[in-house]
Amino acid sequence: MAPRLKYAEAAPGAVEAMSGLETYVRRSGLEHSLIELVKLRASQINGCAYCIDMHTKDARAAGETEQRLYALSAWEETPFYSARERAALAWAEAVTRVADGHVPDAVYEQARAQFGEKELVDLTMAVIAINGWNRLAISFRTVPGTYQPAQRRRETEKERA
Repeated sequence: MAPRLKYAEAAPGAVEAMSGLETYVRRSGLEHSLIELVKLRASQINGCAYCIDMHTKDARAAGETEQRLYALSAWEETPFYSARERAALAWAEAVTRVADGHVPDAVYEQARAQFGEKELVDLTMAVIAINGWNRLAISFRTVPGTYQPAQRRRETEKERA
């Protein structure tokens, strides 16, 4: 598989804008492990091989267990996730699949029971961000397998400086 084009080179300002959203999400106060689960689940739904590869690696590097990563696509059927994680995953799925019937009230109520108002907006921004990245990577066929978690750590360290 070859990439169609290198979107970061073609439109660096677009990537910079998306990176700004990523920076906001990472600094929002939401748990890093929660953000990685949400990003991985949305990427699974969207079928984004590059982002599945990236967020699996990032989650592992941050200490996520193999069991929880393997079971993520069937999270509702397992006891491996907390109530907060379950609410976040249900929210991420509903927002990602918004065209399939919008976000149901029951999913909103489940999320509000676990997240404050700001947290829920921040969680939604994380879902918006990964859906955007998925659409870029899928549309332009970003080749999976090359990403290494150390890249993300260096980016995060630069942002904090």
